[in-house]
Amino acid sequence: MTNPLLNLREGPVARLRLNRPELHNAFDAMLIAALTGALEAVAADDSVRVVVLEGEGASFSAGADLNWMRGMAAASEEANRTDSLALARLMRTLDELPRPTIARIQGAAFGGGVGLVACCDIAIASADAKFGLTESKLGLLPAVISPYVLDAIGPRQARRWFATAEIFDAATALEIGLLHQVVEGDALDAAVQRQVDLLLKAGPHASAEAKTLVRRVAFERDRDRLDHDNAALIARLRVSEEGQEGLTAFLDKRKPRWIP
Repeated sequence: MTNPLLNLREGPVARLRLNRPELHNAFDAMLIAALTGALEAVAADDSVRVVVLEGEGASFSAGADLNWMRGMAAASEEANRTDSLALARLMRTLDELPRPTIARIQGAAFGGGVGLVACCDIAIASADAKFGLTESKLGLLPAVISPYVLDAIGPRQARRWFATAEIFDAATALEIGLLHQVVEGDALDAAVQRQVDLLLKAGPHASAEAKTLVRRVAFERDRDRLDHDNAALIARLRVSEEGQEGLTAFLDKRKPRWIP
């Protein structure tokens, strides 16, 4: 049986590649479990500095596998709840992963595939990529992925795309905030590599904690607590081994030791 996920290491970079190209990397229970397990392993491995999430073949991920959906349609409500919680665990693991993540998108990114894109810190797509939150065509909704998609595109845009299930292009995905960059297909790898190179120049702990800082600042309403917490964070970083090395390297006009 073909491994549904390839875990490719390039030094400090882990490339997690969805590997069901004949099905446009559609989700099933095995792929969800494999990707969740790989992400959890990455979280525990301090030698990994950057994660690139990508898809083998023509598409990034076309969402749910039809055979898997057929099986779940015949299952009980409790079984469907358990199955959906497994997908929720995957999305949350990716969203909160203590490593910077890059989504490399080509071809189709539908349904849960959009969820994966939204959970990544940086999202870059080829100009011919297509996106869609297509669940409402089936009488469903993108409920499990909704927190992450809303974080990316905001409630106003979500109200449209969740309801219509309309397919949209990469330019629209860029405009509404799902993507950070759109390039021609032959420039996709170079654009991803540029982001990898930038992340490898940043302090490992600083780049890993960036998303935690953003999440805390975005949702904290107590300004006094926010000032206190942010002052505590920068003080801790300044006296940390990484902060001391970064500041010393800057003053000495040399590269910090973490740059490979």
